[in-house]
Amino acid sequence: MNARVGNELAIFALAVQFLTRIPVPVGDVYTPARLAAAPRYFPLVGAMIGGLCAAVFLLAQPLLGSTVSTLLVLAVGMLLTGAFHEDGLADTFDGLGAVSREQMLTVMRDSRLGTFGAAALGLVLALKAATLAELPPGTVATALVVGHSLSRLSAVLVIASSRYVRDEGTGKPTADGIDSGSLRVALLTGVVMLAWVAATVGFTNALSALAGLLFGHAGMRALFERRLGGYTGDTLGAVQQTSELGMYLGLLLWL
Repeated sequence: MNARVGNELAIFALAVQFLTRIPVPVGDVYTPARLAAAPRYFPLVGAMIGGLCAAVFLLAQPLLGSTVSTLLVLAVGMLLTGAFHEDGLADTFDGLGAVSREQMLTVMRDSRLGTFGAAALGLVLALKAATLAELPPGTVATALVVGHSLSRLSAVLVIASSRYVRDEGTGKPTADGIDSGSLRVALLTGVVMLAWVAATVGFTNALSALAGLLFGHAGMRALFERRLGGYTGDTLGAVQQTSELGMYLGLLLWL
């Protein structure tokens, strides 16, 4: 039992290290198998990131108001993750401007930010800030925790149902997909998050938020999978960003 718990803690630590800039003393726990299993905890790490962002909002909102507080929340989120997912979103949209699959993969690997990427990133960040600022302050904390968690689950579902199209890159540890046990753990976390948001804002509001998230997931996949025949690490970041935004918009639409 202790060995199993220790193994799961090691996998969780690797998931935190993979998705964030939070210093995690993983020591010698790394193995390829553990890193491949790390996506099972991506939604849980997302909830942790969202919780830290929610704490910032709850502390700042009474003093600074919702607009400034939501901008601070976005900044904190990017500091915690090193803008990992935002970089993937920008690279994906730069790649979508390419004329062929091969050129798209080359453009996405270029570290320079292009016009399409800058425009997409700016628009998504602005929409997230505006949407959160329009939500009732009491709802924002829940939206942040659940949005960060379920949007990471959205990326895990891409891993489970698509194929990695590069020989190397940030998505390489997931190239063999995700095993059924890991997928169940990730889905269970998602179910808990959905139950929490339903209990907090109501069942109908939760359905609206879920519909928005699914729209962001499907819409982003429709843009890149037809072109690439699969996914890359960058497109996982893009799916996370559009899914998170979609959930916030869905929640606002009904509220």
